[in-house]
Amino acid sequence: MNNNRRDFLKVAGIAGVGVVSSSMLSSLASCTDSKKGANAPIVDDEILDPTKQSIIGLYGPWASSLIENKIPSHSFRNTKWQNIDQWKASANERILDRLGIPEIGGTPTVTVKKQYEYDGLHIEELSWQLPYGRPTEAILLKPVNAKGPLPGILAFHDHGANKYFGTRKITRTSDKQHPDMVEHQKEYYSGMAWANEIAKRGYVVLVSDAFPFASRRVMMEDVPSTMRKNLSDKDPENSENIKAYNTWASDHEHIMAKSLFCAGTTWPGVFFAEDQKALDVLCARKDVNPDQVGCAGLSGGGMRTVFMGGLDSRIKCAVCVGFMTTWKDLILNKSFTHTWMTYVPILPNEMDFPEILGLRAPLPTLILNDSDDQLYTLPEMQNADKILKDVYTKAKAEDKYKCSYYPGPHKFDSDMQKEAFDWFDQWLKG
Repeated sequence: MNNNRRDFLKVAGIAGVGVVSSSMLSSLASCTDSKKGANAPIVDDEILDPTKQSIIGLYGPWASSLIENKIPSHSFRNTKWQNIDQWKASANERILDRLGIPEIGGTPTVTVKKQYEYDGLHIEELSWQLPYGRPTEAILLKPVNAKGPLPGILAFHDHGANKYFGTRKITRTSDKQHPDMVEHQKEYYSGMAWANEIAKRGYVVLVSDAFPFASRRVMMEDVPSTMRKNLSDKDPENSENIKAYNTWASDHEHIMAKSLFCAGTTWPGVFFAEDQKALDVLCARKDVNPDQVGCAGLSGGGMRTVFMGGLDSRIKCAVCVGFMTTWKDLILNKSFTHTWMTYVPILPNEMDFPEILGLRAPLPTLILNDSDDQLYTLPEMQNADKILKDVYTKAKAEDKYKCSYYPGPHKFDSDMQKEAFDWFDQWLKG
């Protein structure tokens, strides 16, 4: 097996939802450089001819044709839907059925583990117990001495091919950060903890660990010894141990996904169920105005924004960063850059991926794309943009939708953060 092929398989096996680690991006680059081997046409957007090649070979055009050149049955673009309320009722019922969302009880009881001030913010370390797994840990941030109910933001951390970390990816609670998170924020967020930055603008921001990240991750002691690959839960903050764990967790994703399918649910369905509990917690707080709540996230956090923003009307403003394309793009070009967390069986027959977020029309929605994002093709990002524009135009809410493109690779940098925060100010503080 040549080195290029080995690198391709490495990326295909462990790339994260919407964002991959530096080492994996290096591997991806080795595949997309036409000077480095025969595998380049498989993944290089500039030289790939979709009529002749795809990531599933000659089966690509056939698979794409199953959903191509037709308006999905539950798309608002479909002429059978003229009344937005009737469409929403039917489309919501269909997608909720496809997700197989598990019932996980009411608003959980929240424990405040610690409170303190840092960086001009009042910070609370929280936890709550769901009916399964270890407690979910969360960070809440708001301006020091804030008075009266404030708008709330449900902030979603990214995937980053790093399941050891969760809330720490987008927060900063002391001057002492784990060195891995210093590098992570530098690479993807212009060195900023964006949850802190939006909180400083006058928001109550809640960040919780997603399933199965950080406090919600799969622990070695909880799986059979034959699956552990000689790993343990000892000395977990050691960077080498974190790296080994993340490799194991990436390899474990297909097992988790298959088990969830066998349980009658989906990974996005579990995300949604758990994120709704976090939203319940945020909206129940006396210092939050439940009528002024938004959500946002990069990459895997952008994917969670798509489902939460599309399906829960309490989200009055949504900002999806670095996770917007079409099912076609994933079929032909980019499914290998995303994990099992993305997919909902059968749903592509009924709505294209951007139309999940389009279910929130006419509520305000901002999409932030990186024009050189390695995880999507630019033409399909643009097609997704057109789909959402069509949905919002039909909903007579063109002014509530915006999509911006920024130069560079996969990221949520300071310029993008400014536009996102201004968008929240425009729609949640009016």
